[in-house]
Amino acid sequence: MSKINPANIRNIVLCGHGGSGKTTMTDSFLNVSGKVKQPTASVDAGTSICDFDDEEKAHKYTIETSCVNFDYAGKRFHVFDSPGYPDFIGGAIGAMGAADTAAIVVNAQAGLEVNTRRVFKEAKAAGLGRVVIISKMDADNIKFEELVDNIRDVFGPEAVLFNVPVGCGANFSGVVSALKPTDAAGALIDPNELHESLIETIVSVDDAAMERYFEGELPNDDELAQLIAKGIKEESLVPIFCVSTKTGVGMTELLDALAAYALPADAITRIAKNADGEDVEIVADPEGSVVAQVFKTRVDPFVQKINYIRVHRGVLKTGANVPLVGSRKGFKVAQLFEVLANDLQPVDEAGPGMIVAVTKTDELRTGATLGDVEMPAFGFPTPMVGLAAFPKSRGDEAKVSGALGKLAEEDSTFRVERNEQTKQLVITGMSELHLQILQERLKRRDKVELDTKEPKIPYRETIQQKAEGMYRHKKQSGGAGQFGEVHVRMYPFPGGTDPEEFATNKDRFPSMKEWKYFPENNFLWIDSVVGGTIPANFMPAIDKGFKERMERGVIAGFHVQDLCAEVHFGKHHPVDSNEQAFKTAASNAFKVTFMEARPALLEPIVNLDVTVPVDKVGDVNSDVVAARRGRPLGVEDAGGGFQTVKAEVPLAEVTTYNRALASMTGGQGSYTIEFNRYDVVPGTSNKKSSRKRNSRKKKSNFRFRARRLTSKPTKRFERLVSSTSA
Repeated sequence: MSKINPANIRNIVLCGHGGSGKTTMTDSFLNVSGKVKQPTASVDAGTSICDFDDEEKAHKYTIETSCVNFDYAGKRFHVFDSPGYPDFIGGAIGAMGAADTAAIVVNAQAGLEVNTRRVFKEAKAAGLGRVVIISKMDADNIKFEELVDNIRDVFGPEAVLFNVPVGCGANFSGVVSALKPTDAAGALIDPNELHESLIETIVSVDDAAMERYFEGELPNDDELAQLIAKGIKEESLVPIFCVSTKTGVGMTELLDALAAYALPADAITRIAKNADGEDVEIVADPEGSVVAQVFKTRVDPFVQKINYIRVHRGVLKTGANVPLVGSRKGFKVAQLFEVLANDLQPVDEAGPGMIVAVTKTDELRTGATLGDVEMPAFGFPTPMVGLAAFPKSRGDEAKVSGALGKLAEEDSTFRVERNEQTKQLVITGMSELHLQILQERLKRRDKVELDTKEPKIPYRETIQQKAEGMYRHKKQSGGAGQFGEVHVRMYPFPGGTDPEEFATNKDRFPSMKEWKYFPENNFLWIDSVVGGTIPANFMPAIDKGFKERMERGVIAGFHVQDLCAEVHFGKHHPVDSNEQAFKTAASNAFKVTFMEARPALLEPIVNLDVTVPVDKVGDVNSDVVAARRGRPLGVEDAGGGFQTVKAEVPLAEVTTYNRALASMTGGQGSYTIEFNRYDVVPGTSNKKSSRKRNSRKKKSNFRFRARRLTSKPTKRFERLVSSTSA
């Protein structure tokens, strides 16, 4: 395998929206090339070579990327069949890290769908060459010229037809090349009309070729192929091809074009980081030291974990010890395998551009680099939809933890974490469908079932004004007693405030002796005790009392943040004072002072970017502002008749936003969220009365409101908090 010249290797990822025919196309490639003789392979019948997973067969669509290899026209092909639904976009992004060319598959009947636009942008961001394949030309109700115009409008004028369909629907019988027009009878567009402009577009990628062309010298076939590949690499050319994956019409012509024009494995120079953090160019040199990267992980019940690897430089050999970034002992390659969907065949070595797999590897993970440099991480999106998960059967807690860990290894867009504040195990994915499929896999593979519900929102507590308070802890129960008295001043300490500048302000803290800053809670602790009213050996106990109270919360059981607490006075007893007494006194002094400092609940605010058709922008804006307490930030053009609405929205209002967006846009919208900051929940601020006779009533009302917020959703704020006690 290592003897295959990287220039003769084609690594191609098929990507596009679900239902565009990518899996059927991959099956067809295997049949046309002669690698597999299974012309009846069908996604609908559950006999597809690539959709071998039980969940894929049941749902009849691709859930995780599969890889196949075959030889055609003197070239070695590795083709990745990636998932088409946005819920499983992680599989497509991982495959792009191993590919050199992205083939964007467009359903001729459905046109440009949500995920089609997204994968085109992801492929551009990954630096891949791009081609467009219009599939399902045998479908009904195709508006071909309108579709091509839309493709050029969204993907740019560099997208040009390389062949033209003869007929469409049931009459689709062939394709005519625009490079070498022949009989154009029945063609939907006259290829002769496209020929001259296509040649001019191709030769324009090279000044010398363009000069010769205008002098009347036409490029030969080899020169054309080189110019086309150069145009694809430089993003000045995006060829469009037409096929029917079901009938096979146009498939041979497509494979011929990919063999000639798709970027070879040595076309893209990748940038890695050496041990000093400096950029290093990685070229496909078989004589260089090994550099390879894991782009996919799969857990198989029979062979345990499988890691799929793209070799970028050098030759990876079975039995070799190679460096592993982040590991001192490196990695021993027990056995390399050639990949054909779920079939693994052992091989001895793999050179630059090759795709291989290794099994039974605990050390490797998706994104890991083998070699003495580190390849860049893949840009997986942040999962947005979370569920609190519980084992359906008692005693399955340990089993659930291990099974969820395996899912997280397989899927880089799936997260598992135990929220220490809410005491819930939260699973987070790209959508409800994503989490549903993973739960099905959990049940089939690991024999574990989960109950789920919406997770509690991780609120926080803070103060909004300066306050002062104290607490005396005194306990006498025979024998040694307990005594400790702590006086506290509290100050709001907003995020971003410089702790050193704040603490060393002599006007604010004239007696300050020591300060400590805890960034995890944005908490500043000041020791201003003078005269030994609190002995220094009790200060750590006071610190511990503060921290425990901050973890437990004061008004609603949530973590406390964004404040400064100053210990400025206290009292002790030479016999009865001890660490426990001062810890208890500090905790209660914190609570008393906190309640006087106009406490409030904080909620997480996220940046929400929603991409929808232009005619749906008004509906989205209205929904964000009126129904979700959002603050619009503006609208940006997303091309192709789409716009992106940007807003800041409370996380509690978008936990199930995918359902609402699908309803508003008919499934044409997509969105991303990213944490921004914490902000005060409207209506939860305790406005302190200036009249002392009302202070007790005010506190009581606030406690009642806090309990109500944490037990039952209000009409004003849906799903604010799940049940907790103040």
